[in-house]
Amino acid sequence: MKTPAYLTALAALAVAVPAQAEFALDDRYVDNDGDLVADIPEDASEQIDPNTLIFAYTPVEDPAVYAEVWQGFLDHMAELTGKNVQFFPVQSNAAQIEAMRAGRLHVAGFNTGSNPIAVACAGFRPFAMMAAEDGSYGYEMEIITYPGSGIEAVEDIKGKELAFTSETSNSGFKAPSAILKAEFEMVADTDFTPAFSGAHDSSILGVANKDYAAASIANSVKARMIDREVITEDQVVTVYQSQTFPTTGYGTVHNLTPELQDKIREAFFTYEWEGTKLAEEFGRNGEDQFIEISFKDDWAVIRTIDDANGVVYECQ
Repeated sequence: MKTPAYLTALAALAVAVPAQAEFALDDRYVDNDGDLVADIPEDASEQIDPNTLIFAYTPVEDPAVYAEVWQGFLDHMAELTGKNVQFFPVQSNAAQIEAMRAGRLHVAGFNTGSNPIAVACAGFRPFAMMAAEDGSYGYEMEIITYPGSGIEAVEDIKGKELAFTSETSNSGFKAPSAILKAEFEMVADTDFTPAFSGAHDSSILGVANKDYAAASIANSVKARMIDREVITEDQVVTVYQSQTFPTTGYGTVHNLTPELQDKIREAFFTYEWEGTKLAEEFGRNGEDQFIEISFKDDWAVIRTIDDANGVVYECQ
């Protein structure tokens, strides 16, 4: 099978300019062990041990649904840590990153594209990801349209509107931007009109309801929406599917005490999924466990995509 042009370009870029060499943390953090994430402060006076842990999942259109989905897991975390644990609904990726940087968010699931920014600018220490029973994980970026839109191939989007989610999203902006430019020589504002919906489910609903001609989305979100009957399978058509990317990364802010970070990790890796709302929701994608990840290794392709897009992690 022929290698897509964008994969060839990204592979060459990864060799010529390794993403790891370009990636740097904000000056407020240190990385003495070279794993590309902020170290826990050695000075105990710089560590925090809050009575209430704040948890946030990546932005979705209806946070109330996911507050209920996550409650059982948060109860488990509360039991292991001895802390109160609260779900914090976030409205955007930027707001989620800022909340952690400002010390208002302690445990989080950042979407694929936001992970490098959260690591660099907010001291995020990702360590877990959802996976299937056999350890497989990830999702694909899809460009979707609706039947009868006149779009049968990616090239047909020229002159039309393409919805992204947000500029920090991998499948909702970064990957499709790199792919459209490298493989199809298509650039936003020149070949098509970009729009930003704010969330994958908003983009998918927008296409299903014919508000957007096309959208770039994570197919894991689409699968859950079809399974929940939010949309029907025949309302959307896929015209492009990418390679598999890592999915939401879960972790802690860097300056929680080491003991508390260990307990939070334990909560992720000892949680019993069977019969839970978490299993009901994410089992729609075949996910039924948390597995350990390495930001340095598992997010290398995402950092390479960022590099191809000229992304600079500027921390405010």
